[in-house]
Amino acid sequence: MTTTNGQAPFLSVNMYLGETKEYKEELAMLIEETLKQRIVGMKNEKGVYITPAFPKLLYVLEEDNVKPDSKYYYLTKLAAACTAKRMVPDYISEKIMKQLKIDKNGNGNCYPCMGCRSFLTPYVDKFGKPKYYGRFNQGVVTINLVDAALSSDKDMDKFWKILDERLELCHRALQIRHKRLSKVTSDVAPILWQYGAHARLKKGEPITPLLHGGYSTISLGYAGLYECVKYMTGNSHTDGGVGKEFGLKVMQILNDKCQKWKEEEDIDYSVYGTPIESTTYKFAKCLKDRFGVIKGITDRDYITNSYHIPVFEEIDAFEKLRIESEFQRLSPGGAISYVETANLSNNVDSVLAVIEFIYDNIMYAELNTKSDYCQVCGYDGEILIDENLEWYCPNCGNRDHSKLNVARRTCGYIGTNFWNKGRTQEIKERVIHLDNKDADL
Repeated sequence: MTTTNGQAPFLSVNMYLGETKEYKEELAMLIEETLKQRIVGMKNEKGVYITPAFPKLLYVLEEDNVKPDSKYYYLTKLAAACTAKRMVPDYISEKIMKQLKIDKNGNGNCYPCMGCRSFLTPYVDKFGKPKYYGRFNQGVVTINLVDAALSSDKDMDKFWKILDERLELCHRALQIRHKRLSKVTSDVAPILWQYGAHARLKKGEPITPLLHGGYSTISLGYAGLYECVKYMTGNSHTDGGVGKEFGLKVMQILNDKCQKWKEEEDIDYSVYGTPIESTTYKFAKCLKDRFGVIKGITDRDYITNSYHIPVFEEIDAFEKLRIESEFQRLSPGGAISYVETANLSNNVDSVLAVIEFIYDNIMYAELNTKSDYCQVCGYDGEILIDENLEWYCPNCGNRDHSKLNVARRTCGYIGTNFWNKGRTQEIKERVIHLDNKDADL
């Protein structure tokens, strides 16, 4: 569970029964044990079992495990219990992913993301076989959609012109990243380029061929779709009308640009919902400096992540996932959706209901449960945030960060350190999408 320098390993463990036929029973045993160990948790410095941030766990939903009468449903029930207790695993729908990730052979593919949300584009090697493990991403540059909207002063024609200009600026920045990588030789990182992690190149050989033809990807990130839509139309992109249509049009333009650049340069550009971890606060501050405080747009210390429905909008879990699934399809380079829940440790059936909905409706999603601990009094419920954005134990009032264990998923990853002002406000304003009652489909 730790690396050689004593830190948690920054990696993901993919649990996908469909990856093997010969060793499926053995794989099921490994998945079962992994989930059981994560439910227990890891001991902190006080010897108390808490929620570890890493490794991140990914669980693939498939025909063999998603229905109560399926052979490996017992693993999904265990995964649901783990989610209720420890906030992981996150869920990939094999069904939806195979609909979206079609390779040039016409076959759908299912594979894990890199990091918290970055998905490679479909790729077939020279032998006609799909390849995902061992490939890589060249980097990301993110457009602040809120800035583009505010710069237009609600003039639609001006907005599309500014958006086009900003996208070309992002393109230039991505080309700079690509050109710097094109000068790299395999000697820079032998494990990656010579010993097989990414390739088996000769000494001194450039990595340039791996940057073209789809072997690697490069990402156009975006942030603040909600605020962009709200400012330009007056509506949320959940309205089912003008707001939603405008939001989808913006997303389609991002995809059209990536397709154009790809055709011109033979580089796999793809649209990526940037996590904007601490950058959510930075973007918000810059927007206030440039445009002042605009109600509903710049009056918070954060902007909304990617295509997400804003954290403060009242909506139930199933409707949120249904709406966001339409936008997730237009974020092929990386995206994740989540629902915020109450403590569901004693209500695993509700988790299972959401899991089954994920399988039928959205490619990649997660549930944000609560998993905290106060070292002073032993309270293991939810640690709260006051009006001054300070964390405290509701049982004993402890405010000492060094004696509070707080775990929140902030951008796809679970964070166990405390966050900046903007991210803390975002966490505080999250509404519950699924309460502690039976889930009702």
